[in-house]
Amino acid sequence: MLENLRKNALLGLNFGENARIFSEICALDDLACECEFGDIVRIIGAKDEKISDEIRKKVRQIALDLRPWRKGPFEILGTFIDSEWQSFMKFNLLAPHLNLDGKIVADVGCNNGYYMFKFGAMGAKKLVGFDPSVRTYLQFLFLNKFIKSDIVYELLGVETLGEYEHKFDTIFCLGVLYHRSDPIKTLKTLKSALNRGGEALIDTMFIDGNDDVALCPKNSYSKISNIYFIPTISALQNWCERAKFREFELLCTAPTLAKEQRKTEWIYGESLGDFLDPNNPNLTIEGYPAPKRAYVRVKI
Repeated sequence: MLENLRKNALLGLNFGENARIFSEICALDDLACECEFGDIVRIIGAKDEKISDEIRKKVRQIALDLRPWRKGPFEILGTFIDSEWQSFMKFNLLAPHLNLDGKIVADVGCNNGYYMFKFGAMGAKKLVGFDPSVRTYLQFLFLNKFIKSDIVYELLGVETLGEYEHKFDTIFCLGVLYHRSDPIKTLKTLKSALNRGGEALIDTMFIDGNDDVALCPKNSYSKISNIYFIPTISALQNWCERAKFREFELLCTAPTLAKEQRKTEWIYGESLGDFLDPNNPNLTIEGYPAPKRAYVRVKI
């Protein structure tokens, strides 16, 4: 079944703009590069590698053609990709709580692989990303043309984890749970994909309050239609317990700020500033509480 899903997902590379960009990525010269995995994932030519202006221009054009860039930032041979999200802010909140050395790690909703590249620098033994978006897959292929990591990118969704070929020691599920119409089922799927003693790191939006309740937006939340449930922390813990996780640890909470998510030339359309009430930044445009995020660790 997984093989059929993989084959069908890859069909998206055969049509239109995706096919053209894929061909251009494959045709790029095989360059020796050095990489830095700081706040900016930076790719520079090796000291003994001469990179022509023609190659730099080609790299920049492919990067532009691959917009929108949601996660990052990246710098590739002099082209700085100022992504919508300053993803290092989330990563730096999580990093003190991580021990990935020698672990088999999954990143569910991995986007273009920004976090996975950084997880690899933390000593993860094996990394597998799951995301059904062909565009972000192309972004990953483009980046990995230079980084040359061993990351496995699966064009599959979270619902396939329970059927995957092997289990994981650590699963990251960042910014995914509120997009699922059945969050408890999703949590159960994460649990089913963990090795004994495994853990899941979850980042999801929450609302303030002590009651065991969740906000269920009528039509949209911050102009996004596929956001279904935003729980209180206690409701989130209840979900995790119903999914049979043994431990629940709240690592930290943080509001989503304009310095973390904003419009740049590397995306199309709107960003956080357009999603909030112009007269009250504590509310979304629909009148709901503005986004706040909870970072939790659950174990089996």
